[in-house]
Amino acid sequence: MKVRILIADDHEVVRRGLAMVLTGSPIEVVAEAATPEEAIILNEKHHPDVVVMDYRIGDDGGVDAVTAIRQATPNRPVIMFSAFDNPIYVLRAAGAGVHDYIPKTASPQQLVDGILRAHRGQPAPDDSLMRRIQAGMARRKDRKQDPDNPLTNRELQVLRHVSLGLSNKEIGNALEISVETVKEHVQNILRKLRAPDRTAAAVWAVKSGLI
Repeated sequence: MKVRILIADDHEVVRRGLAMVLTGSPIEVVAEAATPEEAIILNEKHHPDVVVMDYRIGDDGGVDAVTAIRQATPNRPVIMFSAFDNPIYVLRAAGAGVHDYIPKTASPQQLVDGILRAHRGQPAPDDSLMRRIQAGMARRKDRKQDPDNPLTNRELQVLRHVSLGLSNKEIGNALEISVETVKEHVQNILRKLRAPDRTAAAVWAVKSGLI
């Protein structure tokens, strides 16, 4: 039985190209969407096994569509398939709950493997773009060598995400902690740094070489 997927991309040539690439594979394209809104509707209509979503569909609407799809169908894996490897894009996609973030420079076999992994519930490999960026953001700094840094390791992780403009919900999803826990960490960060707001804390992070 083939794995049924929905492709969401605002470029018809990309959708057609993906369908051709997947011909002969254990994957079947059951629907194509050209807008975020269409992707949400077709997801509920066709019940695909996996959704393959472009980040920039409808002017960066891919993340919003992923959020809506994940809320409506929490167990349905979504793969972000994008021409951009910007760490902010990757982290926002991870924060929205994507299973993997695959660049459009990937080989057809890498895309097939990613879709099949998502369908089986297997995590993205450690050497994938998303995992590497997440690992870099979560990397712990030895605070003993930096006495001017009053933050805990977890607070440093949260601050790195804050500095990239992620919301509390996106940070929580990316670090697999609750939104309330993120809020508590942010409050502690602002208090310890004596920063009036998130922007000031982000400036401190940049000046301190944390970003």
